[in-house]
Amino acid sequence: MRNSETVRIPVATGGAVTATLFPPETPVAVLVVHSATATPQGFYASFAGYLAEHGIATVTYDYRGTGRSGHPRDHRDLGMRDWISADAPAVAAWAAERFPGLPRLALGHSLGGHVIALGAAGQPAASVIVASHLAAVRAIDSFAERVRVRLMLHVLGPASGRLLGYVPARRLGLGEDLPAAAMAEWGRWARLGNYFFDDPSMRARERTATVTGPVLAVGTSDDPWSTPGQMDALTVHLTGAVVERRTYTPAGAGVPMIGHHGLLRRSVRDTVWPELLAWLQAHAEKASR
Repeated sequence: MRNSETVRIPVATGGAVTATLFPPETPVAVLVVHSATATPQGFYASFAGYLAEHGIATVTYDYRGTGRSGHPRDHRDLGMRDWISADAPAVAAWAAERFPGLPRLALGHSLGGHVIALGAAGQPAASVIVASHLAAVRAIDSFAERVRVRLMLHVLGPASGRLLGYVPARRLGLGEDLPAAAMAEWGRWARLGNYFFDDPSMRARERTATVTGPVLAVGTSDDPWSTPGQMDALTVHLTGAVVERRTYTPAGAGVPMIGHHGLLRRSVRDTVWPELLAWLQAHAEKASR
């Protein structure tokens, strides 16, 4: 993409992630986009470019073992906790060093929202969580969707991971290919009633309580996974933050459907994106005073 820069960012536990910087001519803030599971950073390029056009330097990246950050087979032992606790902080630290003195912002989509909720985004001045929820399979309203997700997470995904050393998620309709350990951890958490809050090793309640600053949590009325109730089940743990909730409908966004990824697609550039931008700009201005 025009006016973007590819960078390699080392991760303290080994290896590096490939990131893309979208720099404005005169940046007023810097924002890191933390991706959803199996969603390549290229998906966020349009949104990142939009923010850069309005003065917010924006960084996208792929977790190790996904997209441009290495083949999943070569990172087969990396779990989601590694992405959350190592990859995300490395990128947040790099962005802060690259733009010293500027307000630091974050946007997390789905898994990326977990990064923010678990305090792994470097305590930004303000954060936006998009379609991020407690991803327990039993909470999915649709019976057919519950069956489909269980089949992917608990049968096909783990089986292919054991056989191939990675999960061919593209062939399974789950997005980008994934390391075997990441799929296994995703499936294990999804079996639990409160997702990783029921995994003592994650210290989730302790970590979410450390998050401070304003958080805007946005979702949609037609997302089969991240329902308003499941989003609230996540954000209720952000006891040290001021959380604002918004739920968009397809009619309100001017599109036939939104779903789990639609708030970050170009189709809502003229309806949803200006509202997200205005919220980010307002809090960046407050942080810079």
